Amino acid sequence: MAASILRVLALTASTAAALTISEINGNKFLSPYAGQSVSNVSGVVTAKGPDGLWLRSPMPDRDDRTSQSIYVFGRTFGTNLSVGDSIVVGGRVAEYRSNKDYIFLTELGSPVLEEKVSSGNAVKPLVIGKDTRNPPTEQFSALDGGDVFAVPNNVSLVSVANPVLDPKKYGLDFWESLCGELVTVRKPTAVAKPNNFGDTWVIGDWKVTGRNKRGGLTMTDRDANPEAIIIGSPLDGSSNPSSTKLGDTLSEITGVVTYAFGFYRILPLTSIQILRSATPTLPSATELLSSGKCDGITFGDYNVENLSPTSSHLPAIAEHIVQYLKSPDLVFLQEVQDDNGETNDDVTSSNITLSTLTSAILTAGGPTYAYASISPTDDQDGGVPGGNIRVAYLYKPTLLRLSASSSGIGSSSDATTVLPGPKLTYNPGRIDPLNAAWTASRKPLVAQWDVLPSGRKNRKRSTFFTVNVHFGSKGGSSSLHGDARPPVNGGVLDRSAQANLTASFIASILSHSPTAKIVSAGDFNEFAFVEPLESFSRISQSNDLDAVTRIRDEERYTYLFDMNAQQLDHMYVSRALQKRAKYEHLHINTWVDRSAQISDHDPSVAKLDVCD
Repeated sequence: MAASILRVLALTASTAAALTISEINGNKFLSPYAGQSVSNVSGVVTAKGPDGLWLRSPMPDRDDRTSQSIYVFGRTFGTNLSVGDSIVVGGRVAEYRSNKDYIFLTELGSPVLEEKVSSGNAVKPLVIGKDTRNPPTEQFSALDGGDVFAVPNNVSLVSVANPVLDPKKYGLDFWESLCGELVTVRKPTAVAKPNNFGDTWVIGDWKVTGRNKRGGLTMTDRDANPEAIIIGSPLDGSSNPSSTKLGDTLSEITGVVTYAFGFYRILPLTSIQILRSATPTLPSATELLSSGKCDGITFGDYNVENLSPTSSHLPAIAEHIVQYLKSPDLVFLQEVQDDNGETNDDVTSSNITLSTLTSAILTAGGPTYAYASISPTDDQDGGVPGGNIRVAYLYKPTLLRLSASSSGIGSSSDATTVLPGPKLTYNPGRIDPLNAAWTASRKPLVAQWDVLPSGRKNRKRSTFFTVNVHFGSKGGSSSLHGDARPPVNGGVLDRSAQANLTASFIASILSHSPTAKIVSAGDFNEFAFVEPLESFSRISQSNDLDAVTRIRDEERYTYLFDMNAQQLDHMYVSRALQKRAKYEHLHINTWVDRSAQISDHDPSVAKLDVCD
């Protein structure tokens, strides 16, 4: 058990005798007997762990809401007991959690063996999807009000509301109703990479929603896939593999359901075994190739994850841009660090970082790129301390150039504005960089571009605008299986303010020219169906390019987190760019195992007609 222990113990000295395990668990999240001493509790040992064992009642009550099993916590208890032993115990009912943001686990503490009745009893696991029904596929809790992403969030707590379980409708209720049970997951599929402890999210042969072609579960509007379950540390002391990949087929898993570290989970009797992996290992390169003219400009978008001149993954990023993105005409980059990376000094320039990257692209067989960025004020843009991450552009100077501006390139504190034309006062420039909405966060980089005469279809000037964003992080978010309902979406109010500022700037361009061609792309750190981006789309009069190009909801992902394939990286376009638009995500980082992952984000490529 974790060192920081929180236990709920009712202030009572009463003792309840001859209770069944299901009566102790009750039909809510918290036991009606929390804090009370109990005796004469009968059960069969179904599994043993390093700090206790699990008991299943010999007298099931046939109520789907009440678990028939319980965890008996005692580091020395049960040393001489074996799986299959039928025993009678006493102890004290406790509610345990290692963090105030977690849901409590009902357990029997301070156990005393009152009688060993028999040994060698058959222990048969319950099969999820068969004996225990199918887990719900959309809603986590009645306390979420139908939307796990609702704003405002954190308006109620499971530990306070303690609702009656409805395991047929709500995912948390389903897993809570199985806490302590020995279960089997048949035909499991990995829906994520393992974390640093080898814990791996899986689904079994039960009904799911949001399944993508790779075998994972994609988060969609109001559906964050409560049917997935994480497989934790094996009870036999072995280790789960670190090489598990999205979509891997696994061998059958048997273990006990419990709650720890913010999630319901199954502790398997032994380690996960990989049977086979999805193919191909990597996706094909994009087929969206530049026409070399304004009618087919290609745009790449890539969060390059803390890129510095000495980053070991820099050559691989360059190869990705050349081999998979096929050297787009214009590339939106996020998480570009300063010239000495995480060294925490007053260096803020990224010229060496970007020139090192462009040289590596040339070495990899790509074009000669120019770059554009604005150095932030030291330690004001968030990210890794000392790294001074910022957004930046790579572009082909043989096809594109920055349009002339009245004031040149902006500084870290200069706010670019829109003049009649429309044109920018600073190009490139930042959007209201001193606004409090950007505290400890990256500022969007706006640019206006001209297609060079050789790339135009006629003599008319062809110009367009871009907005490169990296909104505030989701740091401080709570678990989807956490106490707060709806779960805390860390930084959502900051992102709402950032989205509104950025969208209003785009709207100001359109107020001068309703047919202006504007591309907004980057790491928005939010989902398209959540308030900040819904507001962004509405105010900016821009549309999500996934929707414009009709990419299936299940294939809209660029990132893996917990049980979900999800999309934090987006591209939005103004109405003038929607016709003939093409777009795709290249899953070169989400499909591979952790050791082969170059960035934690997938890149994307679009092809757009920017001709006037």
